[in-house]
Amino acid sequence: MISAPTSQHKPGTPAGTASVSHEGKTVELPVLKGSVGPHVIDIRKLYAETDTFTYDPGFTSTASCESSITFIDGDKGVLLYRGYPIEQLAEHGDFLETCYLLLYGDLPTAQQMKEFDRAITYHTMVHEQINYFFRGFRRDAHPMAVMVGVVGALSAFYHDSTDIDDPHQRMVASYRMVAKMPTIAAMAHKYSIGQPFVYPRNDLGYAENFLRMCFAVPAEEYKASPTLARALDRIFILHADHEQNASTSTVRLAGSSGANPFACIAAGIACLWGPAHGGANEAALQMLQEIGDVKRIPEYIALAKDKNDPLRLMGFGHRIYKNYDPRAKVMQKTCHEVLDELGLKNDPLLAVAMELERIALNDDYFVEKKLYPNIDFYSGITLKAMGFPTAMFTALFALARTVGWIAQWTEMIEDPAQKIGRPRQLYTGHPRRDYVPLQKR
Repeated sequence: MISAPTSQHKPGTPAGTASVSHEGKTVELPVLKGSVGPHVIDIRKLYAETDTFTYDPGFTSTASCESSITFIDGDKGVLLYRGYPIEQLAEHGDFLETCYLLLYGDLPTAQQMKEFDRAITYHTMVHEQINYFFRGFRRDAHPMAVMVGVVGALSAFYHDSTDIDDPHQRMVASYRMVAKMPTIAAMAHKYSIGQPFVYPRNDLGYAENFLRMCFAVPAEEYKASPTLARALDRIFILHADHEQNASTSTVRLAGSSGANPFACIAAGIACLWGPAHGGANEAALQMLQEIGDVKRIPEYIALAKDKNDPLRLMGFGHRIYKNYDPRAKVMQKTCHEVLDELGLKNDPLLAVAMELERIALNDDYFVEKKLYPNIDFYSGITLKAMGFPTAMFTALFALARTVGWIAQWTEMIEDPAQKIGRPRQLYTGHPRRDYVPLQKR
């Protein structure tokens, strides 16, 4: 393991109080201020003093934790990792440097980066018996189904890094998952297409190694294009973390029970699999395939504008970003670099995508509603051009998001205010009623 700076825990600073009155009772609740972003009303004593809960489906107005990892301002189109704009990290850094930043809180020195890079590289092999574990899956199993099972099973192979109370074991587990996830994802891909597994090489970079494990075969070596390796590295950076989204919240909730880190990450992968979350880029590409031809675009645009039609154009707009998704700007540039490198500008499917992009950036309807192409739109096109089947898109997302999940999980474990997750409910079922014997019903 390597030495590195540790982030200081700084609780939210007081910023006044808020009064809540209910049935004659008034309670003063502290208002906390973060380093940036909106203030937060601390409602922890609300129930004890007023006998009421808050109601917030989806927790969209609730801060479930205190975190110093990632910040999003959806109105301004801002995404920061540990304070650094995502555009700067994607343009000037690389994925492992971003991993170090998320895990430790600061960018590494040259020596720290050298040690970290070596530590991750030498953890990329998986236990040989895991190879046999894959044989329990059908060949047509979705790669995400395979990854949920295999990652969850890692705790059965690496007993020496499941003690969550031991900081050293937590870090070993963190390194193992960041290092082994590309190997596992590549194995899931190879298994699904009936090809032998390709082992990682220590002389290759993170993204380059993954491309080789996915596309090399024993009969023919594969050398990744620098443009494609750099593009994939950027995709990993852009997907590394995204605040308290559904899968990250799932990892934290699972971890709050004391579950081992491998089980927590498996839970995150399962949540990410949903089409409203990690499966969005797969859905965007499927939409492009459904349109099929540039000539059919006006038909779909008309349906998208029709309030009475349920059709939604996948890959446009974002629940959080009310401005242009900052990740999409980087992904747009990367997408065009990949298409130019591979000479695919004339691909029919990609022609549909480019025309949709042009319309979305210029049509008044899309501009006024801020339905800009999002990261899922561009990443789906890019990954397809690179040769990945659509079923692998979400697996690649999980690979990249693993470091964010681990950083969030570690922060949760080390937070003295952490408690086991236990959301409350607004009960709308029957009040108490007595049992009636069967013969009297």
